[in-house]
Order: sequence, then structure tokens, then C-alpha cells
Amino acid sequence: MVLDLENKAAIFDTIPSCSNSEKVPIAEVSPPILVSSKLRALNNRIEGLAGLEARGITRVRPEERHGISFLPYAQMAILWFSANITANNLAVGLLGPLLFHLGFVDSVMMATFGCLVGSAVTAYMSIWGAQSGNRTMPSDMRKDQEADKRLCQQIVARYFMGYWPAKVTCLLNMIIMIGYGTISCIISGQILSAVSNGSMTIIVGIIITALISWLVAVFGMAIFHEYERYAWIPQLIVLLVLCGVGGSHFNTSLQSSVPEGLPPAAITANCLSFFSLSLSVPVSWAGAGSDFYVYYPESTSKKLAFLMTLVGLWTSFTFVNIIGIGLGSGTFTEQSWNDAYGTSSGALILQGYSSVGAFGKFCGVVVALGVISNNVPGTYAAALGCQVLGRYGKMIPRWCWVCFIVLIYFVCAIAGRDHLFAIFQNFLALMGYWVMVFVSIVLEEHLIFRRNVGFDWSKWQDQKYLPIGVAALTAFLIGWVGAIIGMYQVWYVGPVAKLVGDGTGADIGVWLGVAFTLISFPPLRWLELKMIGR
Repeated sequence: MVLDLENKAAIFDTIPSCSNSEKVPIAEVSPPILVSSKLRALNNRIEGLAGLEARGITRVRPEERHGISFLPYAQMAILWFSANITANNLAVGLLGPLLFHLGFVDSVMMATFGCLVGSAVTAYMSIWGAQSGNRTMPSDMRKDQEADKRLCQQIVARYFMGYWPAKVTCLLNMIIMIGYGTISCIISGQILSAVSNGSMTIIVGIIITALISWLVAVFGMAIFHEYERYAWIPQLIVLLVLCGVGGSHFNTSLQSSVPEGLPPAAITANCLSFFSLSLSVPVSWAGAGSDFYVYYPESTSKKLAFLMTLVGLWTSFTFVNIIGIGLGSGTFTEQSWNDAYGTSSGALILQGYSSVGAFGKFCGVVVALGVISNNVPGTYAAALGCQVLGRYGKMIPRWCWVCFIVLIYFVCAIAGRDHLFAIFQNFLALMGYWVMVFVSIVLEEHLIFRRNVGFDWSKWQDQKYLPIGVAALTAFLIGWVGAIIGMYQVWYVGPVAKLVGDGTGADIGVWLGVAFTLISFPPLRWLELKMIGR
């Protein structure tokens, strides 16, 4: 049916869905956004490049997806393992001994189980990609000028949060991805600068990392999956070399200590804070967990998708965290390591290879460039988020948004290159708060209110079917109240956080945020269903 754009009339059309095609009302169409013919021609030429993925946020229909077998399931684990066996995650392990004054064993225990919980959360969120063929975060419901393509745009988050509240979570998820891109560029720049003995500045290293990340992210998921399939091999080799040549200097007998002037309970408080921080790193992928499974068929096993995602995330995060903890513990007994740490975290990582000379510097370069595996999926997800925030964002091609996202975290990395630990301590925990609150809402909606009725993915654009979002948004804000009173940051300490550890204080924002949300959402959602019916 031809659209009456001049009169902006409400129209009906046939939209293919997961199960059938049906007549559904489409939102009122706004006047088309005029695009210069020259710009359109330029975009068509760029999108015509071999391998460039121009799909953007449109749904991947069942007939467009790949088959499922052992290899695709294994690829799930390999993708996440490859993306996270990187230097930026290794640097998180340094915080246990160096920032929280924890011993080797205490740091390893907190990191291991913190990563397990965070990985399980992201693994749960990842199962929705294959089931729906959609990205995790929301898209615009209006039909664009290319209506004849007949592509569904069903999106996961709006089934839990409602149409408008889901845009808030999308924006927050974009901030997470940009933040991690910033951290990755900084740590990579530090290592590359250390390899050159300071002759190359950290800024040049940041430029190199950002540029390569941009090239891979622009050319889409087809190339990305191939890249991730093999990128983990050199990373694993050089990290095992680091364990071999530097492991003897790890101070495994290091004990947790109490900072001067603090009570003994400070150790418990610091353990809790480091546990929460270790959890926040893998859980940050939850907002984009399903994005990378949209090409898997609907028959994909939820259990296997969850398990393989969990294996890939947990093993990678735990492995690099333990190496980071070892490097941090070594600074207490090795003066050269302590001196290197005084220069930068990247210099400390390179110092671990010092006993093998030039080969160690080569390994350092491999470790530095390995953060690209972590940058690419984050950049890809953030670019999709830019497209789904509104009508005008969707008009801009994804590759343009990739350029914009890379430019943002490049500038942020330049500005924050001397404050890596401050970014780690404040940014990671802060982003972990909202993700856990969001996942708490998803979990309860799924298990309590949709346990028997499930989701009708064909009604992705039916506002009379989707939740109005009042209950979810209210519970989300209540969860944030819990997070605020329980957070422990350099710039703010919540009143409840101050009470932990005999007044030492600890970051319990994640746990209070989750508790407040789990308690408030069910009655609010029940009331919403009772009064509104959806």
C-alpha cells in the first residue's frame, strides 16, 4: 500500500513477523527527511564496499539467519573469550592489591566470584537475541521512507521497560560502551608508549588503537566474527608467556592489610567493594548481550546460549584478572615493578616481560593491540544505540555513527590518559548500578508476569500490547535511590555505605539497588496490569 505522506494518514501494511504476517496499524508517518542526492550517492558507494554491514537496527528475519550446529555454539564462547582477554580487563585486577589493599588470595577470590555473578547476568540477557532476532536496546517505531523493505524492528528492551523508558536504558548503555572504549585506548596507549621507552607518547598509542578499532567496527559483524574467531590466539599466547616469565615474581603470599587509622573491619569492606567492582565489568555487557546473536536461528537452545556465553565471559575475565592481581602483588617485592607502576599501569604490564628483552616488547605490542577485540563490539553496540534514539538518528548510516563514537572515546582517552585508576574506580561501579537495576526488572517481568504467557514478538510496534512502562520506570528510579545511598565513590559516599566496616565504608550500591528494585517492581507491575491491562 502506498503511503500518504502529505496527509500523514494512519496506514496499514503487512509486516513479516517471527511467526506470521498480519495487518497491524503503523504509527502516524512524519514527513520524509530530505537527504541530498550527493550525500545519498556517497553513502551508497560506501555501503557498497565489500564486507560493509549496512543493516543497522533492522530485525534479522528467520530466513536470513544461519544454521545452528556445534561450531556456532562454540563461536559464542570464543567471541566473548576473545573480546575480554584484553589488557583493559587485566588492569582491573591491579586494583585489588594496589587500591583496596587486599592480599593475593583475597583478591583472587573476590575477582573470581564477582566475575562469575556478572558473567551470569550478561549470559542471561544474551538469550533474547536468537529468540527475537533483535538487539537488546530499543528502536524507533515509526516507519521510514524506505518502507518497501518490509523489515521488522522488534526490540527486546521495550517488552520489559516500555517504549519511552527503554530509550533511557539505551542511552545509558551507549555511555557504558563509550566509557570502556576510553579505558581501552588509555591502557593500550600506555603500553605502546612503554614499549618505545617513552619516545612515543601515550597520545600516539591512543590514536593507533582508536584508528584500528574504527576500521574493524565499520565493516560490520561478518568481519568481526571472523576476527574474533582468531584474535584470542595471539592474546592467549602472550599472556601465558607473561605468566611464565613474570609469574615467579607474583607475591602469592601477600596478605590483606588495614590502611593506617582504619579498623580491622576495613578488610571486609574492601573485599566487598572489590567484589562489586569485579562484578560490574562483565555485567556491563548485559545491555548489548543479545546484539551479537541476532543471526542465530530461533531454534537456538537458550540453555546452551547461556552456558557458552557464561563460559566465554567467566574464563576470560577471571584469567586476566588473576594476572593483573599477580602483577599488582609483585610491586610490593619487586622494586623495578613498583617503579614501572609509578609511570603507568601499562608500563607495569610491560615490565612483566622485562626478562625476555626484545621479545617481551613484541609481546607488549600484541597485548596493547588486543584491546581492539574489546573495543569493536562496544563501538558496534553504541553506534546501533545512536540509530535507535529517534527518527533522525535512524536516518544516519551506522558507519557514520561508528565514526562519531570512536571520535568521542578518542577525545575522552586523550583527556583522561593520566587518570586511569580514577576512571576505573568511579565509572565501572557507577555503570554497574543501572545495569543490575535494569536486569532485575527484566528477570521479574520474565519469571513472574510472563512465565506462562511469554512474549508475542509480532507485536513489536503495537503500543496497546507493549507495557506502558510506568511501573518499570518507577522501579528503575527507586532502584537508583538504593544505589545512591549505598554507593562509595571518591566524590560521594552514601549514608548506608558509610556504615559498612565499622565506619570504613564500602560500595554496596549494586546490592541496595537490586534489592530496592526487586521489592518495588512486582507490586507496581501488578497495579499497572490491574489498572491498564498491559
